Amino acid sequence: MILTKPDYDVAIIGGGPAGSSMAAYLSKAGVSCVVFERELFPRHHVGESLVPSAMRVFRDLDFLGEMEAAKFPHKFGAAWTAEDQAGTYDMNFQGGFMDKDVLHPESHAVIRFNERAQEGVEGEYTYHVDRSKFDLLLLQHANKFGSAVYEGVKVSSVDFTPEHPIVRFNMGRNSKEMGVSARMVIDASGRNTFLGNQLKLKIKDPVFDQYAIHTWFDQYDRKVFAKKDGQTDFIFIHFLPISNTWIWQIPITDTVTSIGVVTQKKNFAKSKADREQFFWDAVGSRPALHDALQKAKRMHPFKDEGDYSYAMKQVTGDRFMLIGDAGRFVDPIFSTGVSIALNSSRFGHKTVLSALENNNFTRESFMDFESTIRRGTKNWYEFIAVYYRLNVLFTYFVNDPRYRLDVLKLLQGDVYDDAAPPVLQKMKDMVTEVENNPRHPWHKLLGDMTVDAFREAASMV
Repeated sequence: MILTKPDYDVAIIGGGPAGSSMAAYLSKAGVSCVVFERELFPRHHVGESLVPSAMRVFRDLDFLGEMEAAKFPHKFGAAWTAEDQAGTYDMNFQGGFMDKDVLHPESHAVIRFNERAQEGVEGEYTYHVDRSKFDLLLLQHANKFGSAVYEGVKVSSVDFTPEHPIVRFNMGRNSKEMGVSARMVIDASGRNTFLGNQLKLKIKDPVFDQYAIHTWFDQYDRKVFAKKDGQTDFIFIHFLPISNTWIWQIPITDTVTSIGVVTQKKNFAKSKADREQFFWDAVGSRPALHDALQKAKRMHPFKDEGDYSYAMKQVTGDRFMLIGDAGRFVDPIFSTGVSIALNSSRFGHKTVLSALENNNFTRESFMDFESTIRRGTKNWYEFIAVYYRLNVLFTYFVNDPRYRLDVLKLLQGDVYDDAAPPVLQKMKDMVTEVENNPRHPWHKLLGDMTVDAFREAASMV
């Protein structure tokens, strides 16, 4: 039987950072791509702070010039603050903690990305971005390489026929259903998880159940927490005394700052008014932050995001691949979303090119990508789980010169090489030490959300 020629080599569902960067990689290599995006860009989106590993993708795609021209704020580092924390102990992993080595309390941790050189990353910074502007620029960049881009088009289904997958959609409210064929389909639909839902691959995360409420403020004074002038454009994570709750502080422009409260679902009020009150109550637990925000001007209505966390039974299959948030999302604490999206394209496009060259679109042909992305997301998961189990442990490791650069490696987004990064194992060992010793000064600080996170993570395929 002679197979008909498909309309495109690759059809991509979703034009966010995962879909547009994948389209740019493939179109740059001469592959015919079509991107279906249900929204009309520009559109507002969270996930506004990038990590340095993103710079490799921008370099690969000749996109750094456009990032600079857009004048996105440069992100040189990150900081974590807390109102008060327990005294820390110097730990001896062979013999446990030593009472004689009590250190002074530490409630502030700061790290600069240039403390550790990254292969393939030039410069000392990455970016904070207005996602409405950034996503549009990246999608337009894919189009410049030759990708066909259709905005305002909602995909209704994907038929995996014996010949080629057919992506079905409607253009306009009253239009007839249409379809295009492709040699393979890539789902980059974000948290809509299109193929994950259609193919019943989605698994709700048994541990994480975080929600966020957020908005932008103009004229918020970032110097309130910056200990040096050069830190005003860092991302700040503010720990709260409310269980498993924290606040992000992300520069958008010279004067505009994104502020978001992330908390567990059980804390998240149902009504809009109650949610706004929760935001201010949460902020009020950090008086300096509350006072500074009261003096600033809120620019937009509050928005909320929910049901953050899920996994997939598989992220590849015969003639399909899931990338970015379409394949997995855990929690926004370490700016993992856009990082995983861009790295999905960086790793995934290579296996797609190989599949196209060899005309082999079986799941086995994509296993290099699947194993790499699962390794990276597993490391992110365990890193985030450690943070929620014991906040003070994170700042302790950041401030300890023995482990500082190993933690920085993770924060830079280099999580894909090691199956079990040694620093993560040391963190888990210390958590076990604290859990097993009720007299440990950190014992009372243990969070309950991720008490079984590592066992549960191991069961997530």
